[in-house]
Amino acid sequence: MRVFLIAGEPSGDALGRALMAGLKELVPDVAFEGVGGPLMQGEGMTSLFPMDELSVMGLAEIVPKYPALKRRLTQTVEAVLAAKPDVLITIDSPDFCLRVAKAVKARSALRVVHYVAPTVWAWRPKRAERMAGVVDQVLALFPFEPPFLERAGVRCDFVGHPVVTEPQATEAEAAGFRLAHGLGDAPLLLMLPGSRRGEVTRLAPVMGPALARLSAARPELRAVLPAARPVAGLVQEVTAQWPVKPLILDPREIAADNVAAEKRAAFRAADAALAASGTVSLELAAAETPMVIAYDTHWLTRAIMARMLLTDTVTLVNLVADSRTIPEFLGKDCRPAPIAAALAKVLDAPGGQRAAMRLCMDRLGRHAAPPGLRAARAVLDGMARNG
Repeated sequence: MRVFLIAGEPSGDALGRALMAGLKELVPDVAFEGVGGPLMQGEGMTSLFPMDELSVMGLAEIVPKYPALKRRLTQTVEAVLAAKPDVLITIDSPDFCLRVAKAVKARSALRVVHYVAPTVWAWRPKRAERMAGVVDQVLALFPFEPPFLERAGVRCDFVGHPVVTEPQATEAEAAGFRLAHGLGDAPLLLMLPGSRRGEVTRLAPVMGPALARLSAARPELRAVLPAARPVAGLVQEVTAQWPVKPLILDPREIAADNVAAEKRAAFRAADAALAASGTVSLELAAAETPMVIAYDTHWLTRAIMARMLLTDTVTLVNLVADSRTIPEFLGKDCRPAPIAAALAKVLDAPGGQRAAMRLCMDRLGRHAAPPGLRAARAVLDGMARNG
């Protein structure tokens, strides 16, 4: 069996690795080609080009990189057609992946599976209808997504979210983290400004003053910021201007085999978190760390999204648990004063969020088979039913 996979971001790389491992468990002679990062390459893929060339986020941010993306799109389509795989699996990055799928479908009858349902429940709902002639099957991370795709005539399988398989730090590891960094019993705030340069650049000028306001009222407060490797240098630069300096966990200064454990321990040790919107809210929920969400984008992206957004929340924990317990400050509301006030309330009464966090994890498949294996089974079932 030959499988061509395309991933465009680190999260997609992780999904791809788990799916590849699941396929190898079920089909030992499977072979892989495509575009992926270090995790997928570790499962046996040689990437057509560096995956990070596709890691572009935001409508306005894509424009200057469009010519290069267009060249990579053409290259990828030709590679898929030349490989003649049994199935093409595109993973997230819908603006790139679905264009590849459409071009491949126009020139072949190849079965196409897309992993991670587009957020048609949040904005641009007609994308589901447009997928109907391009994608044969969608693998969804969230249990509320299949009906949106199936109404448009696309098979959609909920396969669970990978966050439920991630290990969590113990109380002893959290205590060890506090001891190692001289934090004692001080209230600890986790700062998570994102993993992309654009996110850090926009959120740091808000998060720094929010931390300063909170610290002025609570002098004993400490802050820790686990920096993502791609933006570690930028994080060091921007936080140097903050009135209150957080403890930065710089992955360039930590032994490679200890980076993930250090981050997990920080999540468990923290009393609350101020985080960018995105999957990190699920990581915090898995660690049962209460949170406040803050996010802003390029002004043009913000203006367009404000007109198109269909939900009253973008925080995944709120959506999965069907609650609104996680405070969020988005766009024009992403300001230091209200964020600091919300963090103070969370620190004073952290328990209100935990029931929603536990329900969220259960609904994402905490007690089911691993998502990668479920995804592999769904892919093979779709191929079998398709003959």
